[in-house]
Amino acid sequence: MKFYKKSLIFHKKPTPGKISIKLKKKINDINDLSLAYSPGVANVCKEIKKKKKNSFKYTSRGNLVAVITNGTAVLGLGDIGPLASKPVMEGKSILFKKFAGIDSFDIEIKEKNPNKLVNIIKSLENTFGGINLEDIKSPDCFYIENKCKKKMKIPVFHDDQHGTAVVVLAALKNALNIVKKKINKIKTVVFGAGAAAIACLNLLISEGLNIKKTFVFDLKGILNNKRKDIDKFRKKFVKNKKYTIKEVLKNSDFILGLSTEKVIKGKFLKKMNKNPIIFVLANPNPEIFPEEIKKYRGDAIIATGRSDYPNQVNNVLCFPYIFRAALDYKIKKINNYIKKITAYSLSKLGRKSKDFSKKKLLPNIFNRKLITTIPYDIAKGFCKKKKKKFNKKYYFFLKNILND
Repeated sequence: MKFYKKSLIFHKKPTPGKISIKLKKKINDINDLSLAYSPGVANVCKEIKKKKKNSFKYTSRGNLVAVITNGTAVLGLGDIGPLASKPVMEGKSILFKKFAGIDSFDIEIKEKNPNKLVNIIKSLENTFGGINLEDIKSPDCFYIENKCKKKMKIPVFHDDQHGTAVVVLAALKNALNIVKKKINKIKTVVFGAGAAAIACLNLLISEGLNIKKTFVFDLKGILNNKRKDIDKFRKKFVKNKKYTIKEVLKNSDFILGLSTEKVIKGKFLKKMNKNPIIFVLANPNPEIFPEEIKKYRGDAIIATGRSDYPNQVNNVLCFPYIFRAALDYKIKKINNYIKKITAYSLSKLGRKSKDFSKKKLLPNIFNRKLITTIPYDIAKGFCKKKKKKFNKKYYFFLKNILND
């Protein structure tokens, strides 16, 4: 209860909320005002009318991201609605600013119809340089993101899906490096079949994860061909037999938890292979707590989504840096290529750390090398693929960006 009250006070005082607007230009006298507003602003409007790209040159659009939700799948809280989701979206906005120097507005939309929501998001394109979709329920989130990507000319990124997938891939690569196992050889058990789980699986499979040795459970049990509730996004993960959790955990190597608390029993972990990798990433509480895992598997590499345990696997380690590069280099589509560059960069940073170990797979969130390394690697890789000119001075820009 003490922490509960502390979080309420943090959000309430000295003024409510976590974000505000700060002026970039000094407005000290009538001359400043005439440049910022009428009549000077009309000249800028004319330049943008001549060429739409000038909006990035003369306005804040090139460093502005919208964090958008309809509040239908918020953290571990479910469909709490757009208004109750606002503290989370404000939180996302402060992460953009704190870790990548990106300005952000949170936008909570009261609309559950996917097509109407797509149209609303599309209508905001002229205001922002990028769209970060957040906490939209599955399978609507797949449809909404895909439609927005097709209709819009700025990057659209559903962080619950792809941010999670990037960080999971980075952490898994490093864990496999430690236990000397290969991704195409391991047996995987996944708890959760929502947006994050499906995106993680798709990215991991593209990296070599064996789909035949991958078993996916939701709260109704294993995805199997006897069930009538399997949509097209999950269909490729179904099995021909109705396995139990206990059965599939035998001789398994990797658990990926993206479900809800208390869905994994510690005693079932006994039959896993030597040096298992157990990522229990449900928030706010994991599928099984690390203390319980250690009772049965002292040899396990354990990760959670929380900051109060070792090995936090959280998408804050990637999404600010993906958008930093996307905004700076006008990357319109954040595809698998971009996601993999990000994962490789993050993974490499983790391995280069002097405290890299079973308890420290990835860099600390406050590691300054994240901002100087990941956007640089993304931009360089993007330019190489597109045969565009890469500005080597970009590193120095990134190095100073958070000091502005």
